[in-house]
Amino acid sequence: MADNQLHALLDENGLPASPVLDKDMINYLIDIDGTICDDVPNEEPERMVTAVPYTDALETLNRWFEQGHIITFFTSRTEDLREITVEWLNRHGFKYHGILMGKPRGGNYHWVDNHIVRGTRFKGKFTEMETVMKEILVFKK
Repeated sequence: MADNQLHALLDENGLPASPVLDKDMINYLIDIDGTICDDVPNEEPERMVTAVPYTDALETLNRWFEQGHIITFFTSRTEDLREITVEWLNRHGFKYHGILMGKPRGGNYHWVDNHIVRGTRFKGKFTEMETVMKEILVFKK
């Protein structure tokens, strides 16, 4: 990610805070197994090598990359599976900025952050996104 995409931010006391992206840019964190290809457990790395990517995932993620969004894979695969993962992504033509290994396994994620976080549950197909109103958990004031 180019540094010129980040903008300085000051906290309520005028002190430097974590920088932010342009409002039109999205920092996508994309799971691998079960999201861009079949769901392969870490215990079966030989299947990771032969997994077939979901065509709609490849097309959508590469389009988002070309539009200037940040694509980072965030996977439960462990660090010892990085080389297999990078080779597979590159062989199939995925465009991306980075890979974060070691995401906790088991699902039921609840992300707490000081920046805006939007969650999209993958249910089998990358299609156009739409905005819908849903109930979410928030901290009491």
